[in-house]
Amino acid sequence: MIPFELAEPASLAEAIKLLDPDDPSVRPIAGGTALMLMMKAGVFRPAKLISLRAIKQLCAIETRPDGALEIGAMTPLSVLERNPAMRAHAPVITQTLRTLSNVRVRNVATVGGHLAHADPHMDLPPVLIALGAHIAVAGPGGGRTIPVEALFAGYFETVLRRDELITAVVVPAPGTRRAAYLKCTTRATHDWPALGVAVSLDLDGTSVRAARIVISAATEKPIRLPGAEAVMSGGSDDAVLRRAGDAAGDEAETISDGQGSAAYKRQLVRVYVRRALLAALDRTGVSH
Repeated sequence: MIPFELAEPASLAEAIKLLDPDDPSVRPIAGGTALMLMMKAGVFRPAKLISLRAIKQLCAIETRPDGALEIGAMTPLSVLERNPAMRAHAPVITQTLRTLSNVRVRNVATVGGHLAHADPHMDLPPVLIALGAHIAVAGPGGGRTIPVEALFAGYFETVLRRDELITAVVVPAPGTRRAAYLKCTTRATHDWPALGVAVSLDLDGTSVRAARIVISAATEKPIRLPGAEAVMSGGSDDAVLRRAGDAAGDEAETISDGQGSAAYKRQLVRVYVRRALLAALDRTGVSH
């Protein structure tokens, strides 16, 4: 790697001041699990990295008065995985984290960095979208909130400005929602998935009031499938689940890559959307 300057601000305000919206070689670094690999490969050559590790205010996990759970952006994934409040609030996130990469990566990688990297193969983004989560963002002009659904602009791209930082992820109160996440890996279990599917169902007894169905890895960014969601409205029998899976396969604009062809992934969507819906309805013995 080429030499670079490392800044270690102690506060969020100080970190924001160090960011340069006109210089792409100045970059914040959280856990660094992805960024350091890019630097070693020569894909990214920074002039300055701004470490966020010393900013303690970005590490808290708190329940809000409205029942939402707020997760500081610098929370390591392994800490979130073991957190009792997270497990009670959205067990689907705890279960997803246990299958994400390996424990060495989870010990270092952070929630905010995971989202800001915008790799479409990441596991948490589709789950957070299905749960209706949003992020809090800070910049020189103040703060704003962005639904996780609206964060990703394309392949490894977000809508964040270069002088903005993710400060927290907010997951709404669960209510009557049931959720599940499934993924298909074509090689080792810890490898990048060929497809990730997250579903969230708002239930009234056995009837589905509303559904959120999100896929990732097979597409350029995590996307919702409104056509498949509409199929689920009001029903939950096996015929409805099959129709939802078929609608998802027809609707998804999949891409070809090292994990498989677009046609192969489209078939995976048909199968895995139905399986994820079954899991969310607890017809497979999986608890959520």
